[in-house]
Amino acid sequence: MLTYVYFGTNDLARAISFYGPVLTPLGMQRCVTGDPAWDRTSAGWGTYEQDGLNELAFWVGLPFDQRPATVGNGSMVAFKARSWAAVDDFHAAALKHGGTCDGPPGLRLHYNPDFYVAYVRDPDGNKIAAVCRGFTARQ
Repeated sequence: MLTYVYFGTNDLARAISFYGPVLTPLGMQRCVTGDPAWDRTSAGWGTYEQDGLNELAFWVGLPFDQRPATVGNGSMVAFKARSWAAVDDFHAAALKHGGTCDGPPGLRLHYNPDFYVAYVRDPDGNKIAAVCRGFTARQ
């Protein structure tokens, strides 16, 4: 359904130092494009192969229109986690690297009995989440 998601940032170096450790507990690795111009303006995590022909990635970068990046009201990206521990580690890494809590790790029974999630804001104010499904107790 998706090829990529892109969030704008006003400080690429800060965004990289945030997202690197935050996405590691979720098993996401940095994409390598091989394009020095692209890599100076953006950074991605996930899959980027064959010059993007095979891509499923999350990107953060400087806005293409050269204007300041802004936060979308109601926008959020939720990443899949394989365990509650991965959600907890995602949340802890976000807080340690300049993010803010927008909902601590825990079950959200009003969504589903197995909906374990943590919500955070990145240093630019973008909302992200890590979600683990399939368990109703800590594994």
